Amino acid sequence: MTDHPSGKTPPKSGDDSAALSAGLQLLAADDSAPLRIGARLRNYFLTGLIIVGPVTLTIYIIWWVINVTDAWLKPFVPVVYLPDTYLPFAVPGIGLLFGIVFLTLTGALAANLLGRSLISFGEMALDRMPIVRNVYRALKQFFESLVSATASSTQHGFQKVGLIEFPSKGLWSIVFVTGETKGEISVVQPGGEDELLTVFMPTGIVPPTGFICFVPRRDVTFLKMSVEDAAKIVISAGIVVPDYEARLKQLAERAVRTETKRPPVVTPPPPSSS
Repeated sequence: MTDHPSGKTPPKSGDDSAALSAGLQLLAADDSAPLRIGARLRNYFLTGLIIVGPVTLTIYIIWWVINVTDAWLKPFVPVVYLPDTYLPFAVPGIGLLFGIVFLTLTGALAANLLGRSLISFGEMALDRMPIVRNVYRALKQFFESLVSATASSTQHGFQKVGLIEFPSKGLWSIVFVTGETKGEISVVQPGGEDELLTVFMPTGIVPPTGFICFVPRRDVTFLKMSVEDAAKIVISAGIVVPDYEARLKQLAERAVRTETKRPPVVTPPPPSSS
């Protein structure tokens, strides 16, 4: 056996392969560890964003509304009633509080005869102004529609969730069924003799905006999902989809619990022949 020039015995080829394999495994382990740590940190960041983001935006919007309302209404509040006069710091929300009180008192005043007379006199004065009356009528109609829509949605709400073919054949959109179509539209029946349903088709991400449609009942495919689940789909642009199987399981468990709580039906004995 020939000695190595350095005087040492050269390693065998099997030892070289084992050392090379061990070195590659070590490099692979060293390269994958940062990736696992990075993925974990990314998941932590996204989880924190989901938790903190909605809370932060909600607080910011509420704080912005309070500040804007205070900036508008605080100058009309007497200095005697402002806590800022007696405290070394400003108290937010005073303008909003006085605005709510003022609107409540105005509504109470309009409920009696004297208040209605004053409001009618003011509307008559505004109707005699050429440009102002158009602006006032448009704004009054807008606020009346907004309040009536809010009141009706609070009392009745959406009844069911459905699908209709929109905007073209083969494409389906989620709609909220508000009920059967009534009034002149139901009498005219522009779609034929089929019964019409009034549905609201929300736009994605901004569900308060959308389209009011009068659709024949046969063109609406009803879904079993709740209004809340459908709203989640619309607001998230289809990212959040409720689990249909879990929903069916929940409904089945609720039906079983209701059935077990129901008192047993006692069948009366048949009348005797005597």
